[in-house]
Amino acid sequence: MSRSNSTLTQRERGQRLRKQRAALEAIPPVDRSVENGVLRVTRRFRGLSLEQAVGYLESLGGERVEPNEVEGEGWRAELSTETVPVGPSYRLTEVTITWTGETDVLEPIVFRFRLKAFRAPG
Repeated sequence: MSRSNSTLTQRERGQRLRKQRAALEAIPPVDRSVENGVLRVTRRFRGLSLEQAVGYLESLGGERVEPNEVEGEGWRAELSTETVPVGPSYRLTEVTITWTGETDVLEPIVFRFRLKAFRAPG
């Protein structure tokens, strides 16, 4: 029987988080670089709308400063969208996000965003 997060022990939550991290790390970013101490990560997410992605970033402490730009303390995200084919007759929205920021600040933001996007319906 499955238990909710509120009834999981700290050890069980840690194990679950390690499994989630391992699953997410199996999918490499489109681009990742560090220049002058600034991390830049680009990732693509299918099945999310621009508004959903902005909402997730806002829930992680960001503030929308432009229609396709969200800034948080120590990080910034630029978003773009396109419709991509999935098979012969189906299309999905794909959101591309390029984050920039301090490594220690940005990596947890990207990870938490990916968890939210991974759980999203669609």
